[in-house]
Amino acid sequence: MNEERFETVIIGGGQAGLSVGYHLAAQGREFVILDSGRRVGDNWRAHWDSLRLYTPARYDGLPGMKFPAPRWSFPGKDAMGDFLAAYAERYRLPVRTGARVRQVRPDRDGDGYRVTLDGGELRAENVVVATGTFGRKPYVPAFAEELDPGVCQLHSASYRNDAQLRPGPVLVVGASHSGADIAFEASARHRTVLCGRDTGQIPFRLGSRPMRAVAPLLWLVAGHVLTVRTPVGRKAAAEIRAHGGPLLRVRSADLAAAGVERVTDRMAGVRGGRPLLDGGRVLDVANVVWCTGFRQDFGWIDIPVFRADGWPEETCGIVAASPGLYFAGLSFQRAFSSMLVGGAGRDARIVARHIAARERPTARRSGTAGRRTRAVTAA
Repeated sequence: MNEERFETVIIGGGQAGLSVGYHLAAQGREFVILDSGRRVGDNWRAHWDSLRLYTPARYDGLPGMKFPAPRWSFPGKDAMGDFLAAYAERYRLPVRTGARVRQVRPDRDGDGYRVTLDGGELRAENVVVATGTFGRKPYVPAFAEELDPGVCQLHSASYRNDAQLRPGPVLVVGASHSGADIAFEASARHRTVLCGRDTGQIPFRLGSRPMRAVAPLLWLVAGHVLTVRTPVGRKAAAEIRAHGGPLLRVRSADLAAAGVERVTDRMAGVRGGRPLLDGGRVLDVANVVWCTGFRQDFGWIDIPVFRADGWPEETCGIVAASPGLYFAGLSFQRAFSSMLVGGAGRDARIVARHIAARERPTARRSGTAGRRTRAVTAA
């Protein structure tokens, strides 16, 4: 098996991983970014076709580079993917695509970690896990297997557009913003029911004059008030990590106008091959779209730093129990803004500075300053 050595291995080439790379490059550190996609930005291109960002372009830039679009426009998912690719190219970030990581474990032969990929292994003093905000393992309840085989089932992770749906009614399970968006789109050609708890909605329309007026204040709150250091921030973090956020682009009035039937009952099981709501109602539908979120799936990290709920024990991305292990881009890693594109840079800077300040294992063994080979500099 081929083996290479790096000071830092970053796993994930989305906005969080690229931002960490930017800051490490500016400090002259040695690193590589591993991404499982065929191209940089494929993690965004894989979303449903009509998805647009919920933050305007003025808040969608990364360190050193603004998003190339009108300030108050809302970029589409493909535009976001292309922006990430352009960002990696502009700063000559060393991204390896098609590199799926199978395991991260401590290096028993020395300091640091071993990162196993298909056909190779890397050794690193530091590992930064930047694989997604909420985890990328789609969650579907176990009773989904009891649905009649004739019912088309899609998770939001595999939903692209309503052409995938079969003729007949649609049930969308999960009423956060992704569920509302998909239910609204499906209602154009299907009778649609949206079920799930009421997550609320923002008090103004995205792109409206009121939103533009309060956007700077909201961004300040997202980055400096709703943080892991404040009681209100910690309360918000627990709620959002467990239940998702409020309705954003598509609001309750939009759903009603489109003819979407909105029920706050949850899907509780299956009866006779059909969805059963917890109020006892059975729905005769031809399609079920699961907008039930994702679960953290860090089973490939063979290091005991995870809580019972699957989230890592970290502070602003720094794992004290395993020196040299970091996370970037987690929901509420530092603040509400951590889950937004424009918040990735600040969190990444914290991680990169900690990496740069670490006493290098080589220095501990030899008393030298440690190696810095093949450094990448920001253009």
